[in-house]
Amino acid sequence: MRIFVCIKQVPDTTDVKIDPETNTLIREGVESIVNPFDLFAVEEALKIKESLGDCEIVAISMGPPQAKDALKEVVSMGVDKAYLLSAKEFAGADTLATSYTLSAAIKHLGDYNLIICGQQAIDGDTAQVGPGIAGNLDIPQVAYVRKVERIDTYSARVQRMTEDGYIVIETPLPALLTVVKEINIPRLPTLRGKLKAKKVEIPVLTPSDIGIETEKAGLTGSATWVIKIFSPEIKKNSKIFSGEVKTSVKRLVEALKEKLNK
Repeated sequence: MRIFVCIKQVPDTTDVKIDPETNTLIREGVESIVNPFDLFAVEEALKIKESLGDCEIVAISMGPPQAKDALKEVVSMGVDKAYLLSAKEFAGADTLATSYTLSAAIKHLGDYNLIICGQQAIDGDTAQVGPGIAGNLDIPQVAYVRKVERIDTYSARVQRMTEDGYIVIETPLPALLTVVKEINIPRLPTLRGKLKAKKVEIPVLTPSDIGIETEKAGLTGSATWVIKIFSPEIKKNSKIFSGEVKTSVKRLVEALKEKLNK
């Protein structure tokens, strides 16, 4: 079995700053990490490998050259191979262009039985890239997977999380799964894994390598463009009513009526 895991390097901070000229994240001086949701995808691939035995796990990411660090981290966890998509033509991609580029790279890299993605990225929160990859590859996809009940080279039986619990879905392979954090607890890298990651070479793939139409990639191929990003202004206009309960309630009701009538 051959499993692809898609990962993303994201800023390790909640204090995200935006470049007002380009409307993109300012990454300089900000430490980056593997998108936390993607670590659950990596762990699930490793668990499948342990249960089936004959299995290869390939990690793939799209980003700037420093995204190699994220790929080396998942190699230290046990991933077998890793590839980075990096070129100026990929820059500024929205979820549509990103899923197109990743799916083209997966096609280029050869046969696969399963693709696993994290539920979403913490810097975008769209949860669209995984399903977009499945759409481009024309394969079944199951989102919000909380447990893999059974899997072999031909099919998988999984639990898909819902608001009220879960539903059981059986899908033929190849297929794509997006997993939620409830599915497992990601392992820590081993010393042997860290030594392997330190020496591993991460091949960099460009548009010509994967044979894509450049007009469908990056900012040019994006269906959505960010015009403006800003933090909403937080207004605090609170009132405290003290004293006797009946009097305070009466004053509160009058204040609410006054607010509603404005």
